[in-house]
Amino acid sequence: MSNLLIKPQGLVGKVHDITPESAGWGYVGFQLYRLETGDTASGALEDREAIFVFVEGKGQFSGGGHDWGVRGDRLSVFEKTPPHAVFLPEGSDWAVTATTPLTLALCTAPGAGKHAAAVIGPEGVPQLVRGKGTNTRHINAIAMEERDVAGSLLVTEVFTPPGHWSSYPPHRHDEDNFPHMTYLEETYYHRLNPSVGFGIQRVFTEDGSLDETMAVADGDVVLVPRGHHPCGSPYGYEMYYLNVMAGPLRYWRFQNHPDHDWIAKRDA
Repeated sequence: MSNLLIKPQGLVGKVHDITPESAGWGYVGFQLYRLETGDTASGALEDREAIFVFVEGKGQFSGGGHDWGVRGDRLSVFEKTPPHAVFLPEGSDWAVTATTPLTLALCTAPGAGKHAAAVIGPEGVPQLVRGKGTNTRHINAIAMEERDVAGSLLVTEVFTPPGHWSSYPPHRHDEDNFPHMTYLEETYYHRLNPSVGFGIQRVFTEDGSLDETMAVADGDVVLVPRGHHPCGSPYGYEMYYLNVMAGPLRYWRFQNHPDHDWIAKRDA
């Protein structure tokens, strides 16, 4: 199995626990909790900032010295409504008690000390459409650079219809060369509808030093340390993914693969 494809560590509790150390990089962390009604989870952020995304379900949430009440709305991620999300700065403690079955994502990166704890969704989350034809996909831009809601983190949701491609044409953001490109590590948390489906993701560099193609199942995470990283969903299955990105600068600047950039230019 590819070391870029991370399977869930069970069905309940903390089912993903990706750290910079386990991923072999320097910035992005991703944890995922699947809780039954009444279950609790808690933690401390230390020197990392976090965006909590209520992927599915509801929970009583506190953190950063605030009681945020019951957060969460959609009971299925495929309702496609913008998610409830909360930003907490480094040094915060947090706790959640599920009031329905709850899937909670904890997206982390080194703290920048610029932002106070705040609710950042669903209000204010842009809903966008990107691409044309079978490259069309739908975006909930939770915390991209246009929203000054975090110091390091870039977080977004993408819904890819059946038979469509996403993160396509292939693009990369693996050089610290602003404004032409920014170095951003990235995780993809995948969901499929129906859940028995699968998707395809390829992570590859132009020089061929990295080239892995993975079949992703519902609940898998793919690591993107460098290179291009398109994904696709077969006919009959809808794909969702939650992206977490971070690097030295909080800008998303990428370059398309030179062999496939003509597609982006044609569709512009």
